[in-house]
Amino acid sequence: MILYRNGTRPSQPGPAEWFTGRVRIDPLNTAPAPSRHGCASVTFEPGARTAWHSHPLGQTLLVTAGTGWTQCEGEPIVEIRAGDVIWCPPGHRHWHGATATTAMTHIAIQEAHDGSFVTWMEHVSDAQYLSAGQDHDN
Repeated sequence: MILYRNGTRPSQPGPAEWFTGRVRIDPLNTAPAPSRHGCASVTFEPGARTAWHSHPLGQTLLVTAGTGWTQCEGEPIVEIRAGDVIWCPPGHRHWHGATATTAMTHIAIQEAHDGSFVTWMEHVSDAQYLSAGQDHDN
């Protein structure tokens, strides 16, 4: 068994290559082989979001605080709230983050395929992001 005590693993800022705005990543676990899952708690300040990305084996998001937005390419932007669970299928291009006025925290769980958890793409434009205020599904 490996026990990671709360507060013993340092928080990291979300890299500007992968995120827009202020994002904090708190590592939770990256399981040793033969397991291949990893998980982290990610906090997005108002206006912060991921870049477009996909996961080779999909991703589960557990929203633990606040309100956010998420979108799979070609689908409407959806509002997500504390207590919601989101499954994004393998290879689906998507983004997620806080709303323009409210912070959001989620636990992200994904599996690696050939050592890769995620494929990062371009940033979500301000126009795409701000359209969420009009287009999201409550």
